Amino acid sequence: MRRVHGPRPWLIVLAAVSLSGWLALLLGGIGAVAPALCVSGTLPLTPLLTSFELALLFNAPAKLASGWALMWAAMMLPLIAASLRHVRDRSLARRRTAAMLLFATGHAAVWIIAGMVLQLVALSALWAVPAPRAWFTGAVLLALLWQVSPLKQWSLNRCHRRPQLAAFGWRADRDALCFGLGNAIACVGACWALMLVMLLAGPAEPLAMIAVALFAFAERLDTPAALAWRWRGGGKALRLIGAAARDIGSYLLVVTNARISRVSRSSSVLIE
Repeated sequence: MRRVHGPRPWLIVLAAVSLSGWLALLLGGIGAVAPALCVSGTLPLTPLLTSFELALLFNAPAKLASGWALMWAAMMLPLIAASLRHVRDRSLARRRTAAMLLFATGHAAVWIIAGMVLQLVALSALWAVPAPRAWFTGAVLLALLWQVSPLKQWSLNRCHRRPQLAAFGWRADRDALCFGLGNAIACVGACWALMLVMLLAGPAEPLAMIAVALFAFAERLDTPAALAWRWRGGGKALRLIGAAARDIGSYLLVVTNARISRVSRSSSVLIE
């Protein structure tokens, strides 16, 4: 008899942590990631340097780090599921949990640092020139340019890299950690422009965060491709959605025809 496997426990944990991150961000306020980007509008007479110092006070490094840790848990854990599976499959049973935690730690550390840098860039831009709509438009244009660039594809290709990992001793720990660091650097390269759009979205930041997360997940489904200037992202996801829609449509058509046939037979019996 063929054994049917249920959901793997580590995937359930991954989904639970990601969902907890989303709940913390959305219910606790998205300001956990960008708490003071809109303060400039309330201090029109405050000197630039003083305003910037106040912004840094409201955006203390510890607060920013915790906010980006939540962001990483919510948005990035679904993206690294395949990489975590690679770490798990290449590790001895007794070392799997430690190896996966080392990978995740390295990945999170890179994203927290990168997020704080992006936060500082967005904050500096808005305090230097308080024109949120102009900065948001510029960020969208920059993201579109980056999306079609060969460097974007290079970063995405690196996200799919699956290196050899040592199985024993400190080398196994080193390889798992370095894999997490390298994967995160590639992930930052692929997503930094999208994150900048999210940070400059103002009141629409919750919607922007959800949109960025969905788009990043969709484009990660595509396989590595040659470097070229072209649009990329979401092709495979759209094909999967289209196939699912066709299957659902076919199922509904069959069910509807079956019901019509039963009604017709019942009507015929009553007439007779």
